[in-house]
Amino acid sequence: MSGAWVFVCGPSGAGKDSVIASARQALSSRQTIVFSRRLVTRAMQAGSDHDPVTESDFHALAQAGGLCWHWQAHGFFYGIGQHYAADVNAGRIVVINGSRSHVNQLPPLPGVRVVHITAAPDQLADRLRQRGRDGSSAVAERLARNARFEEMKADCVIVNDAELAAAGRRLADYLSGSV
Repeated sequence: MSGAWVFVCGPSGAGKDSVIASARQALSSRQTIVFSRRLVTRAMQAGSDHDPVTESDFHALAQAGGLCWHWQAHGFFYGIGQHYAADVNAGRIVVINGSRSHVNQLPPLPGVRVVHITAAPDQLADRLRQRGRDGSSAVAERLARNARFEEMKADCVIVNDAELAAAGRRLADYLSGSV
């Protein structure tokens, strides 16, 4: 794989942040793989990995062409800075913690890959409750929403239902071209 965007998507509670962090650690010496930072119109919370931005600053940045990818999910705006396009143009892989809804709306594009991280519904529910960010009705809504994405087209599917290190290794292997 050379010069590609890799969207890592999956339901809330699948462990995307943790799997990405594990792969990032495993690939820390690889200069050809870049893990992007998201801009999000949400305050920083424990366990989240993003750069907070106000909604007005986000929209100004998007209108000025400062974002190469952007989407809205769960009442917030998410974006990836335009500067990451230089990495893809230089032949590097840029990993994005993305949105299933956003990715499903993209037309087939050369240089765009999708990794779908998932877990069993009962595991997702347990993880969402443990995270404590959503009330029981919001957890139920998130779980119900997953049915829309059961047939998501992905270049790689990782079931994160055992050791985190195994899922992280699988993502690292995919990104390094070993899968």
